[in-house]
Amino acid sequence: MKIAVATIDGISLSQHFGQSKGFVVFDVEGSTVRSREFRTSGDTPHNQGICNHEADKSPEVHGHVSIFGLLSDCGVLLCGGMGAGPAQSMLANGIKPVMMPGARSADDAVADYISGNIPATQSGFCNCQH
Repeated sequence: MKIAVATIDGISLSQHFGQSKGFVVFDVEGSTVRSREFRTSGDTPHNQGICNHEADKSPEVHGHVSIFGLLSDCGVLLCGGMGAGPAQSMLANGIKPVMMPGARSADDAVADYISGNIPATQSGFCNCQH
C-alpha cells in the first residue's frame, strides 16, 4: 500500500492540504516502510501555497485533478487538515484522507498511521470554508 503525506517542505506533515507543495509517498508492506519518495505538486496552486475556495466549482482551476494524478497509486493521504470539498473529492478518487493535527514529521505521521496511533479529531475537517 502507498501512503502519501502532504508536506510544505518535504520533511514535515503539512497542517493544511491546500498549502502543501508536494507529497512524501511511502510504500508500506504490513508495518514496514519499503521505500519513500517525494512528489512535487508541480505548477499548481497547491505548489504555490494558494488555497482557492473556488475548488469545488472548478477543480481543474485549483489543481486537484493534477493532484489525483500524482496520488493515483496511493490509498491513503495524511495531512493536518483539509476542507470537506477536497476530502470528498479524494474519496471519490479512491484516496482515503486522514487528518492528523499537530506537528510531526512525515515519517512519524506514517509510523503513527501504521500503528493506529492517530489522535481523535472533533470534526475530521478543517474549518476553512471549503
